[in-house]
Amino acid sequence: METQSGRTLHPLVWVAGVALIVFCGAGVAAMMGWIGGPSAKTVEPAPIGQVRPAEKPHAAVKARVAAVCLECGVVQSVHEVDTKGAGSGVGAVGGGVVGGVLGHQVGDGDTQKIATVVGAVGGAVLGNEAEKQVRHTKTYEITVRFDDGAIRMITEPTAPSWHVGDKVKVVNGVIHDNS
Repeated sequence: METQSGRTLHPLVWVAGVALIVFCGAGVAAMMGWIGGPSAKTVEPAPIGQVRPAEKPHAAVKARVAAVCLECGVVQSVHEVDTKGAGSGVGAVGGGVVGGVLGHQVGDGDTQKIATVVGAVGGAVLGNEAEKQVRHTKTYEITVRFDDGAIRMITEPTAPSWHVGDKVKVVNGVIHDNS
């Protein structure tokens, strides 16, 4: 069996190989949600324990004259919010090292060099994504419609015991029972 140590690949083969790797990487990134599309939008969650207004009360509700408890309301919705963690780079470095070592075990000569680089890049991407998965958090957004018509969204770090329709009282951003 003859080796091809004296022959080099044609530049178009190299360009085709690099283009294939780039487009495959972009396809994987799009499927995994790492890159956004035209409909992607970023929502900043409210700090835990803070209250933020969701919408302004209607003019008809403001016209009420009767005495109203300004802290009393009804739970309108409860939503679980998954927040993807941010990568610090530790996962990418660790994954790159492991991928490079594993890629180095494949082939001989130029094939071994290419496998080492591909393994390092793939390991870095996977290590970074694994770190993000480990650092993800869950919060819960509870929307409360107050007796005066105002609507506020309150974020809690743990699963709430509140259900839609529960009568509640919000004091300093903390929900209490008001039945």
